[in-house]
Amino acid sequence: MTTPPFASAPSAALDLPVVRLLPKANARAIRHGFPWVYANEMVTDRRTKGLAPGSLAILEDSERQVMGVVAVNPLSKIFCRMLDQNAQAVVDQAWFEDHISRALQLREQLYDAPFYRLIHAEADGLPGVVIDRFGDTAVIQPNAAWADVHLDALTAALMAQTGITHVLKNAAGRTRTLEGLDDVSTVLHGSAPAGPIPVPMNGAIYMADLTGGQKTGIFYDQRPNHAFAANLSKGKRVLDVFAHVGGFGLAALANGAASVLAVDGSAPALDLAQKGAEAMDVADRFATRQGDAFDLLTTLRAEGAEFDVVICDPPAFAPGKPALEAGLRAYERLARLAAPLVAENGILGLCSCSHAADLNQFRTSSIRGIGRAGRRAAMLHTGFAGPDHPQLPQLAETGYLKSLFFRL
Repeated sequence: MTTPPFASAPSAALDLPVVRLLPKANARAIRHGFPWVYANEMVTDRRTKGLAPGSLAILEDSERQVMGVVAVNPLSKIFCRMLDQNAQAVVDQAWFEDHISRALQLREQLYDAPFYRLIHAEADGLPGVVIDRFGDTAVIQPNAAWADVHLDALTAALMAQTGITHVLKNAAGRTRTLEGLDDVSTVLHGSAPAGPIPVPMNGAIYMADLTGGQKTGIFYDQRPNHAFAANLSKGKRVLDVFAHVGGFGLAALANGAASVLAVDGSAPALDLAQKGAEAMDVADRFATRQGDAFDLLTTLRAEGAEFDVVICDPPAFAPGKPALEAGLRAYERLARLAAPLVAENGILGLCSCSHAADLNQFRTSSIRGIGRAGRRAAMLHTGFAGPDHPQLPQLAETGYLKSLFFRL
């Protein structure tokens, strides 16, 4: 494979500025794998505050012991992101290729088709970087300033290791705003697809809009939870709430569901779901309703609707700690409205992708909502993100996805 000609110049570790931890900082946690250093843990003076966002530096502890190469952003609460504990590391195209090669090896062990999350940020050694692969096209989300600075080298390494020829940059999202970055998406190499890309997963076909859809175009993280719910859906009536492009519903149809009703607030997402059903030749068993999910759950109950399997996969109701209490109330309300629509001995699946709400908090809110609906529940299964979304054990935020399945 040829290497694109635009890789940026290497960063020579010996020439890097030095930044230092305060005595109160938990240097041991960083040495043991915690990847972030917060601004209130750093010695900050005019020199360190003057470093350009995305600069590389050598991190020292309060006793001047070298800890490794970090990426610095004085504009962010996360002042440093650990890149390499080897202080001699040079962050260049070869460095990126090493990380991408290891990530690719894992994904090729897991999946027989090139549709997956290739890089999952800190857990794959590239803090703040997300790369989703769609066959010959990849979408990069450089959600940290250092990744924007080194985007040419990252892109060149990605193409050299995978053979991908089309690379897009997705600059949407809250995280880039927190890093002081722009929201301008673009094509980094090749061209953008002319329309939605068909994505095979769990026997279903999803249509992913890589330029105008949510995030990178599809949510790969729910793959194992789609499969679990699909196994319970053969011959069943299924309600897929916050369906996006048909995640749970199309997987259920691929596994022989009798019917699926997909509910979402986005008409374009439902249109893609409909196209997926048509591509699978199951459109006669697939229907959509567009509108506010909470309102439609209430309406469906008033209509006397009943389903054997009901799945609710909302956006993050608690994306940060300030939203936690309101988010937990929203999860409880969702469970309370969904539970009455589940037939006797049917299945209710409830999902959360909120970083701030841990598993216990989410489970408590869900069970409370089911109880308030007058239903009795037995928990069948707790699901998490698929293995192409590995968790960094030291960083709780990488274990954001929780899926609970109950029999009512």
